[in-house]
Amino acid sequence: MSKKYEKWKWRLIKRDQLLLNPKKEWLIFKKNSIQQKKSLAEVRLANDAHERDIQELQNELADVEQKRQEYEEIITGESQSQGRDVQLEDAQVFEYNRLKVEAQKQSARYLQELDSINREQKAEQDKLDNEARIRADLENKMKQKSHEKEEAQKRVDKLIEHIRTSEQALEDQKRLRAELQSDVGTSKGRVQELQKELENVMEQLGDAKVDKHEDSRRKKKQEIVENFKRNYPGVFDRMINMCQPINKKYNVAVTKVLGKYMEAIVVDTEKTARLCIQYLKEHMLDPETFLPIDYIQTKPLKERLRDIRDPKNVKLLYDVLNFSPSDIQRAVLFATNNALVCDTPEDAMRVAYEIESQNRYDAVALDGTFYQKSGIMSGGSLDLARKAKRWDEKHMSQLKATKEKLTEELRDSMKKSRKESELNTVESQIRGLETRLKYSKTDKEKTLKQIEALEDELRSLEAKLDHIGPRVEAIERSMLVRDQQIQEMKGKMNRVEDDVFEDFCRQIGMTNIRQYEERELRSQQERAKKRLEFENQKNRITNQLEFERMKDTKNNVLRWERAVSDDEDELERAKQAEQKQMSEIDKLMHELDKLKSERLTKKTDSDAMEEQIGKARREVGTIAKDIQAAQKQLTNLEAKLEMRKGERHSILMHCKMEDITIPMLHGNMEDITQESSTMESSMDSSSMATHQIYDRESRITIDYSHLKMDYKDLDDDEVKKMGDKLYKSINDASHTLQKIQAPNMKAMQKLEMAREKLQETNEEFESARRRAKQAKKNFERVKKERHDRFMNCFEHVSNEIDNIYKCLAKNQSAQAFLGPENPEEPYLDGINYNCVAPGKRFQPMSNLSGGEKTVAALALLFAIHSYQPAPFFVLDEIDAA
Repeated sequence: MSKKYEKWKWRLIKRDQLLLNPKKEWLIFKKNSIQQKKSLAEVRLANDAHERDIQELQNELADVEQKRQEYEEIITGESQSQGRDVQLEDAQVFEYNRLKVEAQKQSARYLQELDSINREQKAEQDKLDNEARIRADLENKMKQKSHEKEEAQKRVDKLIEHIRTSEQALEDQKRLRAELQSDVGTSKGRVQELQKELENVMEQLGDAKVDKHEDSRRKKKQEIVENFKRNYPGVFDRMINMCQPINKKYNVAVTKVLGKYMEAIVVDTEKTARLCIQYLKEHMLDPETFLPIDYIQTKPLKERLRDIRDPKNVKLLYDVLNFSPSDIQRAVLFATNNALVCDTPEDAMRVAYEIESQNRYDAVALDGTFYQKSGIMSGGSLDLARKAKRWDEKHMSQLKATKEKLTEELRDSMKKSRKESELNTVESQIRGLETRLKYSKTDKEKTLKQIEALEDELRSLEAKLDHIGPRVEAIERSMLVRDQQIQEMKGKMNRVEDDVFEDFCRQIGMTNIRQYEERELRSQQERAKKRLEFENQKNRITNQLEFERMKDTKNNVLRWERAVSDDEDELERAKQAEQKQMSEIDKLMHELDKLKSERLTKKTDSDAMEEQIGKARREVGTIAKDIQAAQKQLTNLEAKLEMRKGERHSILMHCKMEDITIPMLHGNMEDITQESSTMESSMDSSSMATHQIYDRESRITIDYSHLKMDYKDLDDDEVKKMGDKLYKSINDASHTLQKIQAPNMKAMQKLEMAREKLQETNEEFESARRRAKQAKKNFERVKKERHDRFMNCFEHVSNEIDNIYKCLAKNQSAQAFLGPENPEEPYLDGINYNCVAPGKRFQPMSNLSGGEKTVAALALLFAIHSYQPAPFFVLDEIDAA
């Protein structure tokens, strides 16, 4: 059922993922449709404006054409009326031409002056026209820049609107993301975090298992100590269990100094230690280190070491240890051995070797660096840190609880990850909007900068336009003065014409001939000017109309309409696909709910079965614990029995070795045998032999009938005290016996032997002293010869290298020189080689270029070979030197 449920659940997740693509496509189509509809509306507005502009231009062209026709009709009527008023005959025309030539002859001098003034006037007029063109160009540029500024401002307005809509869409998407995150949470990141935390916890639990095994090993060893305590009253405990540093920072240092004595077992006497060792051998246990308090040689505590002020924080290791009971003080003094603890390795080395010139001390740093007074130094290690701590079972239980909590939370986060893909889609859309918003803001800033640049150009053009006005005014003033001169010349010429045409003007009824000429000329000029204005207006309107007709806005509208229609079709198809997928998902959800209910039913039955199984397991565990406790008691009893057998064997062997007669009811002293311990014998054979010896000795029955009744009623403690008392009496008797022994008759013979040995030793000492003196003399000779040979070579090379370097560099300013680091014994240290390249200041060899280094290397090589030159050189890749 669970597999079927997971299968349907996986199908539902796949359906959700398949639904995300249509949703995403639908959102894209919807967004594109809105954008294209907006673009279509803009294109339609532009098309309507374009058509209105064309209609206005056509109307304007028709008005211009009508006005031109009306003007032509007026000109025609005026020409006809003027023709009827003034009509010259052929004779008059001939007379007019003759008189005109005569007037030109008489006014030739004035005409030349007038031509000169007209040329100057024309030059000024050209300047004026040039200034006018410049002004027109500046005005056109200002108009163009103003238009560009308006377009840029419109673009800024559009960008502001686009930024506003994008920010609104971004806020909507972020709101949607927040809603999804509230449902889903940051499941993906949280899952990774939970996995990392779970891995960390599992790693710590793995370390805890290792430490747990180590702790179980220590418990087994502690059981051995407990057995010792039960069997031998003089056993205290292991050193580590009775001592504790006053601060955690001393843990590593204390562990380093105590070393093997950290796990040593402290006992009261040597006898107790031997009994414990015998017990270990008989039970084939691992070896142990024992510290008998009455046997170890301890040094007294040096009080002056407590007064060390420099370096700071130097303390006796004995002072940073709290120990209990106080009976083990000698063992603690023996293990610490007046060692000092310091903060840093430098302080430890200084305390060990430099604080007193005559004495050295053992000193250890907080990191475990140990300086012994014998000169041996050992550093700290990670193993020290592991030895210096014990596993905290409470911390392990907390790790287990944390593991269960993280596992449950990880399971919940994995359930919520179904909507993670939709959240990723929304986040990708948010990133896209943020990117577009960023680009829009950048474009807006660039456009604003462009507007500022256009404003600067407009101000510059206005300044140039302001400078044109004064120049134009100056030219106009000059032309005005010249116009007066022209008018004066024309007046003189007119008076000449008046004198010549006086009779002719009287005949045609004109005041002067100019009245007739000016009327005809003025009318012709006005007509030409008017016609030119009509033609310019017509050309301008025609060109603008052709330009507007070239804009194909209608096709653009059709293209956008087709695009909007296609997007709407795609949007409808995406909606239909989404509805189809939703119907399938609803169907799957119904089936999934059905499977969930079935799964809950099966889970309830499974929980009931698991509860019964757990109850049975607990009962089995209780029975197993009882069996284990019984086996442990049996093992302890067997161990006590074996220990008693060993003690009995030791006592019997001691009596046999000391030739002490033991009263026996059954058996004899021959039944007491000693176990043979050879290197070739195996552990199994040794154990078998021991059991055979115990079985043979078990047939011995000791006769206690002669023992006093008071001794038979003693308990264990009283037996020990009585045994110590008897041992003391025996020792006293032995000492008394040794004192009353006879004198040693061979003392003089031993004295003579000692004197002969002393004489031989003195002769050997004198011989060794002479050999040492001769060896020292030979050493000094060889040392001097070595110094002389080295200095001969060195002086030759140092003298030659400068000249060789100058030759190689082909420059006398180059310098090369050698210098020993140790002038007295130069062969013990290095030789300094420095070069000054041509044209450069002194700098280290490492700062020279590759070529300079190569030349320096060649110079050194040739200088060395010049001391004992070879017949030829073979050089290969010399630049690598």
